[in-house]
Amino acid sequence: MNVVHSFAPILGRGATTLILGSMPGVASLAAQQYYAHPRNAFWPIMGTLFGAGPELLYADRTERLRSHGVAVWDVLKLCTREGSLDSAIVESSIETNDFEKMFAENPGIDRVFFNGAKADESYRRHVKTVTPHVTFTRLPSTSPALASLDLAAKTQAWSTALRPAPASGSAE
Repeated sequence: MNVVHSFAPILGRGATTLILGSMPGVASLAAQQYYAHPRNAFWPIMGTLFGAGPELLYADRTERLRSHGVAVWDVLKLCTREGSLDSAIVESSIETNDFEKMFAENPGIDRVFFNGAKADESYRRHVKTVTPHVTFTRLPSTSPALASLDLAAKTQAWSTALRPAPASGSAE
């Protein structure tokens, strides 16, 4: 079994939205980039939503997300896992990232979206940070392991959820 470590967050000043995965897979760890597996739908979806698609260099994609107030991180700081599948994570090995610090240093984050069930379940089971001003939403995993949904269906679900929140005090 291998001990695997997550990355530093993609995070800019003024972040309002935090997307949380569980733990980078083998391809992402090798590339040292979030969602590096060529069949992962994350970057194509980010391309549709924020112009941060896979045709851009990784640094340009991450900057595009930052410019839209979107941060990306993982629930797990480290764990023991063989391969890339969330189902292979040894539950007793889980150590989570420091969300108390994340929310304290980034008080504008008011929406958290979980990239799949494992991220959601791990956060709810292992993170004890109290965040009354934050809404949490589970989205379908962008992983190719979730083959029951195609790219169009995943994009629709993510697009509906990540639609920008209405500006405070705006009259419509």
